[in-house]
Amino acid sequence: MFDTHCHLRFPDYETLGGASKVLDRATAAGVRGAITIATTVEDARLSADLAESDDRLWHSAGIHPLYADQPGDIKDLKAIAERPRCVAFGELGLDQHYAKPNQDTQIAALEGQLEHIAQWRTEGLAKPIVIHCRKAFADLLPRLVESGLPPEEFVFHCFTGSPDEARQVLDFGAWISFTGVVTFQNAPEVARAATLVPRDRIMAETDAPFMSPAPHRAVKPNEPKFVVHICEALAQIRGCTAKEMESQLDANAEQFFGITLPDSPTAF
Repeated sequence: MFDTHCHLRFPDYETLGGASKVLDRATAAGVRGAITIATTVEDARLSADLAESDDRLWHSAGIHPLYADQPGDIKDLKAIAERPRCVAFGELGLDQHYAKPNQDTQIAALEGQLEHIAQWRTEGLAKPIVIHCRKAFADLLPRLVESGLPPEEFVFHCFTGSPDEARQVLDFGAWISFTGVVTFQNAPEVARAATLVPRDRIMAETDAPFMSPAPHRAVKPNEPKFVVHICEALAQIRGCTAKEMESQLDANAEQFFGITLPDSPTAF
């Protein structure tokens, strides 16, 4: 198993021994690695430092829409993205669940990043892009189309939308990644959406420290070790064994992010 999206620099882990101990617990559960996802320019820089200290960890470079009003120059992301453990840009996108930062600020950060990423791509720096989309499909998808960036290089992380919204993402050509929400009994639409995603365009993540999956919903913070339960839920929803689902998810993560997972015992 592999956790394609977590936030190991968040302060939630300070009382748990830090990222190294969290990864040790994940390894013991059969999780072979994780990507710690950036939320600001400074977080991206520090995430790079963290990832370079542990060969089970990779990182991204980007500005989260809910941090779009924080200091940081988009142009500084290029040097971070060139570091050896960086496997993606992001997360970037739009969030219309919260009122702040306002949409103009979020859109400016989103479009600025897309423009720079497109330019860096012409200069030989091409990486996949992790998308944050919360209640914003109608406004976000057209902007991704207009960016001219390859649709197959986008993944909509933490998908919590409807089957119709999943079809829109798939018709666009992007990938979809599921969190512990897919294990929640009160989220049947997300489970239905998970049945629609082609086997070669689906991924799993914890988005830790948020949204611990069943049967550990009361556990806070969430940890990468719990990604195995998301795999189990996806296997049940999609009618295959957990082992088959694990194999597909691992292969997809390696392909999308261009990584080779370290050898270790599997989770199932």
